[in-house]
Amino acid sequence: MRAAARWTRAHLRAHRPAAVLIVLATAGITISLLLATALFAYATDPWQRAFTQSSGAHVWIHTRAGTAAGSLAGLDEVRATSGPFPTVRTTASLQPGGARATLELRGVAKRPATAAPQIVAGRWLDAGTDAGATKGIVLDSSVARAMWAKPGDALVLSGIAARLRVVGVADTAEVAFRAGESPGVAWVLPGTLTASDTGRDHRGRTIGLQLTDPADTDYVVQRAVTRLGADQITDVSTWRQAKAEAEGDNQLLGRLLGLFGLGALLAAALAVGGAISTRIRGHLRDISILKAIGFTPGQVVRMFLALHLGFALLGVALGALLTQALGALVPGRIGEATALWRQLPGHAWLTLVISGGVVVFIGSATCLAAWRAGRVPPVPVARAATSGGGRTSGITRRALGLRIPPALVLGWRGAFHRPLRSSAAVARLAVPLLLITIALGAWTTLDRFTSHPENVGLPAALTARSDTLGARELGRLLTSQPRMTAYPGAEVQALVPGQTGTITLRGLGTDAKPYPFAVVEGRAAHGPDEAIAGQGLLDLLDAHVGDWVRMTVAGRPHVLHLVGRNIETADGGRVVSTTLDTLRDDDTAGAAPPAAQPPHPDFYNLVLHQGADPGVVRDALTKASAGRLEVREVPNPADQLSAVRAVTIGLIAVLILIGLAELATTVGAGVRDRSRDLLALKAVGLTPRQITAVIVSGTVFVTLAAALAGTAAGLLAAEWFIDLQGRTSGWGAGIARQPGPVTLLLVIAVAVTIAATASALPAARAARRRLADSASDPL
Repeated sequence: MRAAARWTRAHLRAHRPAAVLIVLATAGITISLLLATALFAYATDPWQRAFTQSSGAHVWIHTRAGTAAGSLAGLDEVRATSGPFPTVRTTASLQPGGARATLELRGVAKRPATAAPQIVAGRWLDAGTDAGATKGIVLDSSVARAMWAKPGDALVLSGIAARLRVVGVADTAEVAFRAGESPGVAWVLPGTLTASDTGRDHRGRTIGLQLTDPADTDYVVQRAVTRLGADQITDVSTWRQAKAEAEGDNQLLGRLLGLFGLGALLAAALAVGGAISTRIRGHLRDISILKAIGFTPGQVVRMFLALHLGFALLGVALGALLTQALGALVPGRIGEATALWRQLPGHAWLTLVISGGVVVFIGSATCLAAWRAGRVPPVPVARAATSGGGRTSGITRRALGLRIPPALVLGWRGAFHRPLRSSAAVARLAVPLLLITIALGAWTTLDRFTSHPENVGLPAALTARSDTLGARELGRLLTSQPRMTAYPGAEVQALVPGQTGTITLRGLGTDAKPYPFAVVEGRAAHGPDEAIAGQGLLDLLDAHVGDWVRMTVAGRPHVLHLVGRNIETADGGRVVSTTLDTLRDDDTAGAAPPAAQPPHPDFYNLVLHQGADPGVVRDALTKASAGRLEVREVPNPADQLSAVRAVTIGLIAVLILIGLAELATTVGAGVRDRSRDLLALKAVGLTPRQITAVIVSGTVFVTLAAALAGTAAGLLAAEWFIDLQGRTSGWGAGIARQPGPVTLLLVIAVAVTIAATASALPAARAARRRLADSASDPL
């Protein structure tokens, strides 16, 4: 044991930088995996916690006013109901002319027992104090955050003369508010709802169904549609949609961290295994001496394993401690996720499992190399006597004949004259570079959302609507603005075939003025009954481009020909888009009541000209309309994924540490191999500077090969991973953007420069060694 301890201390003194790099890389890997787990828990736990605490409803059915929605309580699969509640669709703002949010007001006499809103600020409605001159309202937390509203604020609502005072903010497990997509939920007393002068078209009823078995969700929706009639149902939302939207962007962060954490773990395991193999080849004499003085093969194996498992344990402990101590202090979503994760019951054992898994994985990768150390014979075999002389290849001879500098030729030969060993070194270095390229691809794709949103399904920067301006007056106002083009639009909720849920049917642009959709498959819709769809809708209906699909809007069937697929970031991609002319033609084709046909477009999407500033255009429109036009910026998913950039920087730093650890191994192997050739190199007339160039060029050639292979494979992997995320999120493939050639060349140049710099000093020392020292090295 004493001899093993002395050897370990000597080994650490000789390879201190490599040991530090391995420990830091292992710590970074552990932090990445722990944060990925925290983000996955954060993605689902807030919704799950709200659903459990509120005894949430699995299905929410929205119907027209007067529909007997209460009859759904008699369905066999329904365990309990919330409501039905009378509802009014309205818009609210903190001050007249300010930013508005669409609300669904629900009239409730008391707090529901099923799907009970969980108060997080303020209080619940009180019939004694909130039914007087100043009426009260409770807002869902998602819409309260969007409006910057808090208890005590006064809201201006369309259709209600008096202002309403916010008395509380509550969490729910329903679909969250999204501007322009889904309204926010608010609760008022029944008398407040009665006082609204909103027309019948904006009134309805809502009921929440809590099921005995959540797996029966689709079947229950079918039965509800059959019982009430498709023409009576205006919208359906389920717990699956709410959960998916709650996960959304956090799940992407978790996937990114998980992918790079596992990839970095693989790279670290390869680096550790390669380091052990290289050190075994460099310490054959030491291992032989250990065996000669009585060490058994098992002791040698255990010694190497213990050393590198110690590195792994130290790195894992450091990573876990840093995550526990500093994780909650990180600003933004990562800090919130870590703080919440600590409160979960499975936090402690998950941390132990992840940390133990990292140690076991790295230990498994070191077993083979340590086993090779145990097989080293007590008397080292002279390599020069057992290996072939290695005749110079034809390429090398031709290169020398072309008067290429001998240092480059000999460096090339030294780097690749053992193909198997060289390929292993190239592969180990290529893995971190591959992952760095994927990270850069994610960064570049986010930049594409920001700099060229029109290419990823977001051509419009603003959307405008008004409840007070007439159609002609609104059209003249928008046409008068020189820095934009306005496209009329309307949206309705449609029941999918099978009537198991609702999707969005959108009419945008006209036949004469088509909207610039980002079509990535097929073509744009031009003729009658033609439409394009998002990936989420194609997956939902199991449809493909070229199919005809049927949907029901307020009891009227719509049959559309899907001629293309567009990148669709709204509603999880569950959107069918056509022209406003086609949507109106389908509306007027059936025997629909006049009230169901919109007299003018519901909104206008505003596509800005090159160089126009959205804030300036919005202010100009608001001023020109005297505050009667609501202009809102179209939400960009990149705004909610800003944490990805910080995560990417951290991941690249971890991968650089792993690459440096592997580079230290490559440099050590090159110096050791060339040290054996010093006598021959000096005998043929090479100067110490040329010998240094031979060793440096060999390392550079290996790094260059790894950089080329890693970046090439990384480009393919990045496109696949990003498009996979696009498909699973419903946006669709086609959003990926590869890093530019300049960026890739910079990555390769930096890698090669670091390799040359790291190998220069060890190579210079080796070139100036005495000949006797080189001759005494084991062959």
